Amino acid sequence: MHPSETLTDKETGTGLHPLRLLLILLIISILMMFAGLTSGYIVRRDEGNWLEFDLPTGLLFNTIVIAISSATMQWAWFSARNDNLRQVKIGMLITLALGILFLIGQWQVWSELVSNRVYFGGADSNPSGSFMYVLTGLHGFHLITGLIFLVLVVVKSLRYQVHSRQMLAITNGTIYWHFLGALWLYLYLFLLLNH
Repeated sequence: MHPSETLTDKETGTGLHPLRLLLILLIISILMMFAGLTSGYIVRRDEGNWLEFDLPTGLLFNTIVIAISSATMQWAWFSARNDNLRQVKIGMLITLALGILFLIGQWQVWSELVSNRVYFGGADSNPSGSFMYVLTGLHGFHLITGLIFLVLVVVKSLRYQVHSRQMLAITNGTIYWHFLGALWLYLYLFLLLNH
């Protein structure tokens, strides 16, 4: 428990705030989904009929963007802990902008796949391309949920409801955002090593 979370925040019998417990369960379920998908990727690749293609160059760009966004999110969290409310807002807005830039970059990755005749489905598709779309698309979906979470924290920060005595929202947002960054790094390295 963070020192700024009061004892009244601990309601579940687990010692965790219900929203923190929900976040942990969400992260576990997402991890299980991606573990299953990456395992399926390896099993299906070994069965043959697997199209080899170069990974889109935009994947590296997206990796850099999400790493920087993780740093700006952490900066916003430290700023909240130190009651620097102006920097909280700046850090959150930069993180939000970088998250949107990541999604634009992901759209560019898919455009590059299509221009290289790698399709999700249809007569010209291949399981290798389909897996690429599913893995990156599901991550993109979860990143959108992260952006919604960030917008809620930004609104709270604009109302002065994010500071050293009210850290739950920004802490949960930071945990989830770092998780999404780590998940992307895992996917990127997985695709580099197994493609």
